[in-house]
Amino acid sequence: MDVRALVFDVFGTVVDWRAGVAREVRRLLPGVDGEALADAWRGRYAPSMDRVRRGELPWTGLDDLHRASLDELLPEFGAPDAPEDVRAELVLAWHRLDPWPDSVEGLTRLKARYVVASLSNGNVALLVDMGKHGGLPWDTVLSAELFGHYKPDAEVYDGAARLLGLPPERVLMVAAHVDDLVAARSRGLRTAYVHRPQERGPQAPPPPAEDPDADLSVASLTDLATRLGA
Repeated sequence: MDVRALVFDVFGTVVDWRAGVAREVRRLLPGVDGEALADAWRGRYAPSMDRVRRGELPWTGLDDLHRASLDELLPEFGAPDAPEDVRAELVLAWHRLDPWPDSVEGLTRLKARYVVASLSNGNVALLVDMGKHGGLPWDTVLSAELFGHYKPDAEVYDGAARLLGLPPERVLMVAAHVDDLVAARSRGLRTAYVHRPQERGPQAPPPPAEDPDADLSVASLTDLATRLGA
């Protein structure tokens, strides 16, 4: 493929959100089921962004959406009186997610040949903190916040290509979520699917092993680097 830049979904594709959030829940809310709260919190991720996308809320960054969802969930998990400092620290758990074992090596190899950037619904501060925490070697951080739209709105994919100074067909969207890739293809981007079978834990229905409509389907970011000659 004649691509110049790779843009990456981050939550689930590059980092393990479930393990990181569950770890912080166990640390900050002893006795609460960390995995269950992480799953429930992630379950409110898309619905909360959809309220912004439909215009029910003005533009609201992901940190603030995460906080609103957390405040709604804590009574359900027996922690209605969690203090403000604990709530604020839990929101920052999303800033400290660990990369999958292959992510840093894969990104580093790809960076030697291509521009590599996030393209995430996470806000800029979150993505910068996450990059520092996990040693993610981004050339630049692209966020839905820059465009005032959340994926899968067209403005996010169009804006990424525009800011990178490239036609869409020279940008490869990399994600572990087929719906993200469908939206990227509709805007002319090339696509690569990453199989992350452990993203939602062992009890969740497994994700598809590949996306037959993607240009590439791979098992890891190091696999992607190999496939792209990096």
